[in-house]
Amino acid sequence: MAGGEFLMDTKSQAEKAEQLRKLHHGPRILVLANAWDVASARVMEELGYPAIATTSAGVAAALGYPDGQRIPREEMLEAVARIARAVRVPVTADVEAGYGTTAKDMAETAKALIAAGAVGMNLEDVTGDTESSLVDTAFQVEKIRAICDISASLGVPLVVNARTDTYLMPIGPEATRFERTVKRLRAYRKAGADCLFVPGIADRETISKLVKTLGAPLNILVSRDCPTLKELEELGVARASTGSAVMRASLGTTQKIGKDLMEKGSYESLFASAIPYADVQRMMGRQLS
Repeated sequence: MAGGEFLMDTKSQAEKAEQLRKLHHGPRILVLANAWDVASARVMEELGYPAIATTSAGVAAALGYPDGQRIPREEMLEAVARIARAVRVPVTADVEAGYGTTAKDMAETAKALIAAGAVGMNLEDVTGDTESSLVDTAFQVEKIRAICDISASLGVPLVVNARTDTYLMPIGPEATRFERTVKRLRAYRKAGADCLFVPGIADRETISKLVKTLGAPLNILVSRDCPTLKELEELGVARASTGSAVMRASLGTTQKIGKDLMEKGSYESLFASAIPYADVQRMMGRQLS
């Protein structure tokens, strides 16, 4: 995708960026049920979600790629652009580790993301599937600064959700994991990150300790063992997201329907929660008006 192929009104985008930024400061927790295509994004928008977040794993799977930066940047951003054009609320995109290895690459991704119509982004600090792919803290800081600088110069200061995978992978000795995580996240915040994302934690004590220690908006990835959204809000969590879980749940529904048809000759599950055809037509038709 060429850097300026998808152009939107800069003033409108800047307003959406500020709107998204403010959503990280209460009074309610920002809940994001991550979308992977236009249809899922429109469903969430119609339900009243104040912003749409994409899932890199979901977008990649929908286009035939595994997660983990296997999808080309151009294809990922084209999917983001389709979503941004289809909804009226702010869109924040999961761009994994930025689809590059240098600060210049990060600046190019940020430029392309703004051209696609997004106003926020997730940025990971691992570039592969192993602990050895963890980016040096100082270099990750440089990357975040490059994103913040270029997006500000373009008039759309991106809302950066800086992620560390120290808990998710996990990385390094457990005894020092909290301290190492905090050190990284404080550096990311100082570099310009608006929100700090720590997937892989679910216990109340660690979440509460992170909120108090960081003193900055914290994003939690919800999981089966995670506290409820109400409890996360009470703990001071600013943002909760589902990652690829909604997409995977949809695939699970598809799988069940397929099995029922093949093995039972039943199509009850096919119509159990299907959105009416007319509603889908209406949601998609808005793009053409």
